[in-house]
Amino acid sequence: MDNVPDMVKADTIEQYNRFFGFETHHPLVGVVHFNGTVPQPAHRMTLGFYALFIKKTAGCVINYGKTVYDFDDETVVSFAPGQTVAIHKKEDGPVPESTGLLFHPDFLHRTPLGQRMSQYSFFSYASNEALHLSTEERIVLQDYMDKIVDELRHPIDKFSKSLIISNIEVLLNYCMRFYERQFVTRENMNHDALARFEQLLDDYLSSDLTATHGIPTVKYFADKIYLSPNYFGDLVKQQTGKTAQELIQLKMISAAKEMLSDPAATIKHVAEALGFRHPQHFVRFFKRQEGRTPKEFTNSLIS
Repeated sequence: MDNVPDMVKADTIEQYNRFFGFETHHPLVGVVHFNGTVPQPAHRMTLGFYALFIKKTAGCVINYGKTVYDFDDETVVSFAPGQTVAIHKKEDGPVPESTGLLFHPDFLHRTPLGQRMSQYSFFSYASNEALHLSTEERIVLQDYMDKIVDELRHPIDKFSKSLIISNIEVLLNYCMRFYERQFVTRENMNHDALARFEQLLDDYLSSDLTATHGIPTVKYFADKIYLSPNYFGDLVKQQTGKTAQELIQLKMISAAKEMLSDPAATIKHVAEALGFRHPQHFVRFFKRQEGRTPKEFTNSLIS
């Protein structure tokens, strides 16, 4: 991207605040507010902590990976530690306004929320999969950010950390609820993505892609549909009740049975056709899915 400075590393919230000129109230958690009074230089930054931003107005463009996303009003975008984001202001656009919750993994160390953070898969969604909010939903999330701000301003006592973590957890749970709603409201688009996935999977197993790419993966199909693997996986689970990996395995078993029904087919040939490098790996996969070996399956066709 033109006119973007070298990479900025913000391993800590203190480093992030120093870059933008914010005051640090706590080294491991903070809430920042961008408005017309806070300079927002174009930047490319790698974060060492979780960040969740409520975007209230249009006005900036975010580059995330290979994707460019032009934010609308009332959106949420989230980033996990280690992710990189580039941001620049739109030419002749309004001054962007947003509120961000920042919290370091160390703040959640040895807490129940820390153990459950992997459940909040939206931290690994790409920016073009941002959560689009109604005004009422944005107010709900903003309310919990305000509660966290109040706690950060309150003199620290034995309740401070647990109250802050509780508010973070409720806010994240609301985000999960709102994403579930978004999957429903985008049902037509999601149906198209599923149909495309099924077609791609059929084509994969009936072509020579297994020879060059090996066993089909969720990431391969997510990339083809231009979705992040986590968002794609959540979409599939929401629509079908099964994970994308489970659907891939079901399709592989179906293809395996079809090939094994040919008396001339060998286990080695079927294994290679499905992308397994070693026949014994295919045998273990088949038995794990079917409760019997490929040989036992073919014998059942004879009897």
